[in-house]
Amino acid sequence: MKEYTPFKSGKVREVYDAGDSIIMVATDRISAFDHILKNNITKKGAILTQMSKFWFDLTKDIIPNHMISVDAKDMPEYFQQEEFNGNSMKCKKLTMIPMECIVRGYITGSGWESYKETGTVCGIQLPEGLVESDKLPEPIFTPSTKAEIGDHDENVTLEQGIKYLEKTFPGKGREYAEKIRDYTLALYKKCADYALSHGIIIADTKFEFGLDGAGNIVLGDEMLTPDSSRFWPLAGYKPGQSQPSYDKQFVRDWLKANPDNDFLLPQEVIDKTIEKYKEAYQLLTGKEFK
Repeated sequence: MKEYTPFKSGKVREVYDAGDSIIMVATDRISAFDHILKNNITKKGAILTQMSKFWFDLTKDIIPNHMISVDAKDMPEYFQQEEFNGNSMKCKKLTMIPMECIVRGYITGSGWESYKETGTVCGIQLPEGLVESDKLPEPIFTPSTKAEIGDHDENVTLEQGIKYLEKTFPGKGREYAEKIRDYTLALYKKCADYALSHGIIIADTKFEFGLDGAGNIVLGDEMLTPDSSRFWPLAGYKPGQSQPSYDKQFVRDWLKANPDNDFLLPQEVIDKTIEKYKEAYQLLTGKEFK
């Protein structure tokens, strides 16, 4: 059996070259504040992979995505081992566009901190009088540059993003930036409406895009998982305060409340986190995660 080693190892994912495709493996690692924590969250990788599959299937009418299969039978024999069961996705090879496409439908997190100081988020002027967790009049596109492990992503305006993409794609920066902005907003609106009808508010999320061999823009990476999004329960939603969540905000909050944690979580936080992920999966897909 041929063995594979990842050609790219991210904070929480490993990516393998399978010849005409890639195998993207979502690990059970978890990151917060640009650090990889010392704990694993058991089955987290499988939940993220299956949730991404659900959203890719739901949104393929808006934009093509990179998913080929999550069935191990469609992958090289090496990925049919137990450690890859359920957490691996066979994907098309893309030339990735180096921008995190963040969309915010509600004011929270770093957006709320920026708004309190300047009334703006990434250069976008927002109405006066918003309170924490308020729904925005319209979702806003607030991109950031992609950081290497150990570095911080940098929030940029659309115009700054255009100049940034010009470095990689001369003459195409504006076209690509505007297209991925439009795709980002269209994806968010469809998925946020769907989630709301299933009891979950998607406060914000991020998408990543790439180019296929023909130069078409394709949705890649993960999609609308608790690692890349803020999911709030609709029941009990109350603007003017922070919200309980189904995502890793629970982990972030614990880390902030325990500054001497050395990025090591207690078992009860690990257990609570995976239960939150499972609950979100069941609400959104209508299926119990097994």
